Amino acid sequence: MFKRPTAALATLALSLGSLVAAQAAPQEGVVEVNGARIAYKSQGQGPAMLLIHGFPLNGEFFKNNRSELSKSFRVITIDLRGFGRSTAPDGNGSVQTYAQDALAVMDRLGVQKAVIGGMSMGGPILFEMYRRAPERFNGMVLIATTANPPSITEQNLWKGVGLQAQANGVPSIVPDLIKDMLTGRTQQARPDLKAFLENLMRGASLNGVLGGSAALANRPDSLPTLRTIRVPTLIIAGGEDTVYPVVFSQKMQQNIPNAQLVVVPGAAHAVNIENAAAANAAILQWATRNRLR
Repeated sequence: MFKRPTAALATLALSLGSLVAAQAAPQEGVVEVNGARIAYKSQGQGPAMLLIHGFPLNGEFFKNNRSELSKSFRVITIDLRGFGRSTAPDGNGSVQTYAQDALAVMDRLGVQKAVIGGMSMGGPILFEMYRRAPERFNGMVLIATTANPPSITEQNLWKGVGLQAQANGVPSIVPDLIKDMLTGRTQQARPDLKAFLENLMRGASLNGVLGGSAALANRPDSLPTLRTIRVPTLIIAGGEDTVYPVVFSQKMQQNIPNAQLVVVPGAAHAVNIENAAAANAAILQWATRNRLR
């Protein structure tokens, strides 16, 4: 005969539920590196996966990826110096500095090897990390990014962004940048997603914007690095990306041995959040195929 659970059992069930919820919530911390405080979140169990955001965002850009991928990986997201909860002592920024910061977070967390992913500016940072420490990579995920050095036009564009933020404040750069993040359809249909990205951008400090724009304007040519990559590599591109169109991803695929390219139709530059389900599925399928989880 069915009996109602006792108060003790009910309390135990609530306690276990709270424990599961606590285990599922991201753990937060800060690592001090060369005068900066680098904030991170870590969620999940299993092999490590480190995700590096683009400009001028922060680690919360990956929140819808982290929640799903953490079922198979220990997902670590960081706020690059000057972005989100991280601080920067000045407005000097470079992919070399960001790479050093990311490796320092891995060291502090005891992560010897990881699948490392980067979106947009995160891509050049990944290439610099690989040049410095290829042994730290189990795999590489390149999202809406490029290995090309900046053209003269792009150099001036990023320098102009920094100057505008300095003259008129960080919020002044948001309208120009948001239009390339999401397709027009998504901006109309999902104003909450647009507002979320705008808030991430507004949360950047002036030092962060100055450093990030300088890093993008002065990033090195990573095309020679592509043929040296010897770990499983996944490239994800938005079919309607106007910042780094699909041709940039195709060029990387052609030069990275055995790289896989997934183009997500109907998505722009912020492909991994505009269609998080497609991006998560692509990463998990690729990881399974390459025995990374």
